[in-house]
Amino acid sequence: MACPSDWPEPIVRVQSLSEKCGGKGRIPERYVKPVESRPWLSEEGEEANIPVIDLGEEGEIGGRVAEACREWGFLQVVNHGVRPELMDAAQEVWRQFFHQPMEVKQAYANSPTTYEGYGSRLGIEKGAILDWSDYYFLHYLPCNLRDVNKWPSLPISLREVMDEYSREIVRLGGVLLKMLSISLGLNHDFLQNSFGGEDVGACLRVNYYPKCPQPDLTLGLSSHSDPGGMTFLLPDQNVPGLQVRRGDRWITVKPAPHAFIVNIGDQIQVLSNAIYNSVEHRVIVNSAQERISLAYFYNPKSDLLIQPAKELLAPDRPALYPAMTFDEYRLFIRTKGPRGKSQLGES
Repeated sequence: MACPSDWPEPIVRVQSLSEKCGGKGRIPERYVKPVESRPWLSEEGEEANIPVIDLGEEGEIGGRVAEACREWGFLQVVNHGVRPELMDAAQEVWRQFFHQPMEVKQAYANSPTTYEGYGSRLGIEKGAILDWSDYYFLHYLPCNLRDVNKWPSLPISLREVMDEYSREIVRLGGVLLKMLSISLGLNHDFLQNSFGGEDVGACLRVNYYPKCPQPDLTLGLSSHSDPGGMTFLLPDQNVPGLQVRRGDRWITVKPAPHAFIVNIGDQIQVLSNAIYNSVEHRVIVNSAQERISLAYFYNPKSDLLIQPAKELLAPDRPALYPAMTFDEYRLFIRTKGPRGKSQLGES
């Protein structure tokens, strides 16, 4: 199975739909979710929140990171070493990009072959119900996939800002993989080596959620777990939207100032043999404000076999997952779109 070279039907930019609506009227039927998948916006008042961990604290923070990964699959990290000014600049350059004229953005229109560039849908099923969002996807690592010409040239500072930001995310990914390896009782470099050592994958999806006149009928991003290794989300500080599944409830995450929201991806669930679990999450939209977030995916090298660590197996705890390369694995979401955790065989 391979991705086709073009989308099954003409692409409609959600930002254009939002601007035509002017905050009023009905959204097209293509974006109306089934009743059971619609957001319960009243749950925004839920008091629970994912754990916030200060990486600058003295003492054993690895245990707290591990507990958050076991109990939530999500955590927020502060004092992570990335300059707040850089984080703000990264969001601002992308906000400026999405406010460029449509012809500027269309020059970077993507295809389902690699998804790289300016896009408005995931999955290639004709007639599928779509999410209320546009996005921009680009590769950073491995270097042979990095095509700077596919990085927007406007605003002028975008490429320079994102190069520095990307280096910082890759550094932080190595720090957290080391913590998780140790907490699993493995060598400190086990997960990093399983990802390919220095030859990892790193790619960015910038999410743009325009204002929506009927936010109770749709989602900015449907429920899914991330197929890769670990995700570093730079959320919109002013507009909540990310919801994390907690049992049968959806918890709206309240971002800590200049924190990264970090979540376990399916590949770490496989490598840890489900000691750490990826968790479903989704994004709600609202009628009053647009929202922008940056999701950086820290992934295994695409052609390496990923399978449960032998050190974590026992007669009463056999391997729960077959060996599979990340390339094979992520083809599911690239063709089917976000569908809960069905790619792991979970409903």
